[in-house]
Amino acid sequence: MTAPPLRVLLLPGWLGSGPGHWQRRWQSVYADTLVEQADWQTPRRGDWIARLEDIVLAQPGAVALAAHSLGCHLVAAWAASSRQVHRVACALLVAPPDLQRPDLPAPLLPWRRPLSNRPLPFAATVAYSADDPYASASASRQLAAAWGADAVDLGCCGHVNADSALGDWAQGRALLAALLQRVRHNPTPDPV
Repeated sequence: MTAPPLRVLLLPGWLGSGPGHWQRRWQSVYADTLVEQADWQTPRRGDWIARLEDIVLAQPGAVALAAHSLGCHLVAAWAASSRQVHRVACALLVAPPDLQRPDLPAPLLPWRRPLSNRPLPFAATVAYSADDPYASASASRQLAAAWGADAVDLGCCGHVNADSALGDWAQGRALLAALLQRVRHNPTPDPV
């Protein structure tokens, strides 16, 4: 009996991913599942974690996570509290914002503490932009190290969103494919 195909779950950040965002394009081109939140304006961490848990549990097999911005912090917060982390093959974490910035918007302040800064229990890559207005390259590398993730410098491409005009963002898909390939060659043991 063969395992069900791996599903890619797309996790947008604060305010969601609108038209032209690489996540919406991946949803259309690759039939990935975009995880919709009930409230994009006021991102309540507990609600967002519960929604991700529901979506992961609804999948017939393993998942790969492709998160953007606040969605990266969602992955870390969910992984710190879920008993379903064994269902995740890997995570591509794109442009995580620095939640310690002094100019952090008020709706994001509840995400600041307690910050989930422990190693993720699955393979992960943090892809960051050298000129992201929401996180310095140094802050992005520090998050990658805290999460036990590889760090990839994408060069200068803003917040790696629709404003960055990335189209289908082939570079990002290649990063996800490389991560999946690495996991296939080094699978983690099944939980007991």
